[in-house]
Amino acid sequence: MPSERYRWETLEALKGSSKGQLSYSRDWLLRGEDILEGCRSPPKLSSYSGWVLDRVISQSLQETPLSRSSTPNESIPPTDDQPPSLAKTTSPASQLRSSPLSSAAPSETKGNEDLSLLETDHDVHLMVLPSKVTEVEGCIWMYEEVHRLKGKEGLRQRQEQQEQVVRAVSDMASEQLKRFDELKELKQHQEYQDLQEVMEKSSREAQGQQEKLKEEHRHRAKILNLKLREAEQQRQRQEELERLRKEEGQERLRRLYSIQEEVLQLNQQIDPNYRHKDLPRIDLSGFSNRGNQICGLVSGLIRTTSERGFPTQVDVANTERALQEMRGLISSMQQEIATALEEKRKRDEEEERERQKELQKQEQLKAQTPVPAQHPRGKEQKEVLGLQVKAEESTMQWYQQLQDASDQCVASFSGLTDCKDNQVKHIRMDLQKAASIPVSQISSIAGSQLREIFDKINNLLSGKSVQSGGRTVSVTQHPQGLDFVYYKLAEKFVKQGEEEVASHHEAAFPIAVVASGIWELHPRVGDLILAHLHKKCPYSVPFYPAFKEGTPIEEYQRILGYQVKDSKVEQQDNFLKRMSGMIRLYAAIIQLRWPYGNKQVSHPHGLGHGWRWLAQMLNMEPLSDVTATLLFDFLEVCGNALMKHYQVQFWKMLLLIREDYFHRIEAITISGQMGSLMRLKQFLEKCLQRKEIPLPKGYLSSSFWRS
Repeated sequence: MPSERYRWETLEALKGSSKGQLSYSRDWLLRGEDILEGCRSPPKLSSYSGWVLDRVISQSLQETPLSRSSTPNESIPPTDDQPPSLAKTTSPASQLRSSPLSSAAPSETKGNEDLSLLETDHDVHLMVLPSKVTEVEGCIWMYEEVHRLKGKEGLRQRQEQQEQVVRAVSDMASEQLKRFDELKELKQHQEYQDLQEVMEKSSREAQGQQEKLKEEHRHRAKILNLKLREAEQQRQRQEELERLRKEEGQERLRRLYSIQEEVLQLNQQIDPNYRHKDLPRIDLSGFSNRGNQICGLVSGLIRTTSERGFPTQVDVANTERALQEMRGLISSMQQEIATALEEKRKRDEEEERERQKELQKQEQLKAQTPVPAQHPRGKEQKEVLGLQVKAEESTMQWYQQLQDASDQCVASFSGLTDCKDNQVKHIRMDLQKAASIPVSQISSIAGSQLREIFDKINNLLSGKSVQSGGRTVSVTQHPQGLDFVYYKLAEKFVKQGEEEVASHHEAAFPIAVVASGIWELHPRVGDLILAHLHKKCPYSVPFYPAFKEGTPIEEYQRILGYQVKDSKVEQQDNFLKRMSGMIRLYAAIIQLRWPYGNKQVSHPHGLGHGWRWLAQMLNMEPLSDVTATLLFDFLEVCGNALMKHYQVQFWKMLLLIREDYFHRIEAITISGQMGSLMRLKQFLEKCLQRKEIPLPKGYLSSSFWRS
């Protein structure tokens, strides 16, 4: 049918239009595109619809002759394809004029206006349009309406489907989130349970370990308490035994001291001159020598026992035997003296009788021939019976004057030493450090260093301020400060000889040269040095202190120069070492002078005092081990200076020592004390053989003062 053909052509035209070319896709919603974007604009005919209608109308006019067409006032009969509602009376010309599609050049604006006219006056247009046009337009409208309704329904369904999908997805996500939270909570709960179980297990193990440790600690504490009680009981037993041993040792030591005191007292009964005053022809030197040996034996036993602790019963028995021997010796001497006195008395009686007879004969001769009386001429000569035991009277007076001066110096600063004020105590400590520290710093490193030390000491004694320990010190800080520094400085010099020189013989020369220079500028320091030296080493006088009745043995040993601490006498080797150090310092002082002093002033205590000391030593009876040691030390240090000064006289002195005095020393030296004697002998033989005494080791040469 023609209508069918027009229908398909119309559909093809619509398909080629802009709306007919729209594409529809199920994925619009997923891509975010709007499915109704092409349907939002109001429906309108294409610009080509007029061209289509013209062609349709022209073809329909050609097929239907004008004769068959009705007049303009006749109504057009409805066709089968046209709906009854559209069967209205209209003329073709008016339909053509009224149709908006009759325009050959359609425009979008005109199409829109035609579309609006169709919408407002739809009935009028339908009445005007011809049946074919009306049919096509109705089909188009119905198609569009159906398509719109289908699109809307599809869109609604799709929206519902999407909403259902979204709700399903949301519900599923919510359920998954709940399951995830539940799973996470379950894992956390399991981890917490595991951690709690581990902690409980660790706690139980720690408690078990702690209980075990407590049990071990209690067990060990019990064992330690038992051991401590046993140790305490053992210590108490040991202390008790030690106390008993000390008491017995002290008792035996007191017994030894009492025996030594008795031996010394018995030895005093032997005349030191070895000859009885009433029996000049009787020689008691054998008794005296044996008495001295017994005294030395007892003293040696006491020193030996003091070194190892307390004396044993064997030591007490040995000293008692020595005491019995001394008593027997005194008894024998007294018997010999008694026998000699009896013989002397008899001889005196016989001599008296002979003298009476001789007087009677002389009386008879005088009566017969008178003879003028003759008066004896000359002075009675004193018979030299032996060497001295005591020092000369002048020497002892000089010794006593020095000790008195030292005591007066101590008394002069008693206010400084006895004061309890803290400020005065600080002043005293600062002054003592300022006096002692520079002397301790004396060494043979360089002459410039010695000069700095000398200047520091001299400035202190001159009243100037010096630095000591980071503080400023001056003797003017206290009225008694100068006397205090004098005394402490002299004491320190002697102590350096006792300790430093005793250990290092070369140290005697730098200490001596500084002491000599200070002595020259401050003579009171020199007197105090001698006082301290004589008190610690009486052999530097020389002076052999005699034992006085009633003097404790410990005090007498201190007077001899020994150090006694807690009733223990120092070892003989240590005693000789200290005495040697002080004699070496004295021998260095008398020959050295401060090189920067006044050359026109003589030495305050020069070589003349050294010659006097040596002569007086040779005029006194030697002491075992002591005399040989001191002579060797003195000659080794000062021998070269004495040789240069006294020349021939000094060599005569050495010959006297070797030929006479050495044998006296040898006679009283026991086998264990031969070391010092052999050193003296070798020194004398070497010097006499070479006719020269070498410079002592450590002597300060002129190059030393340029360093």
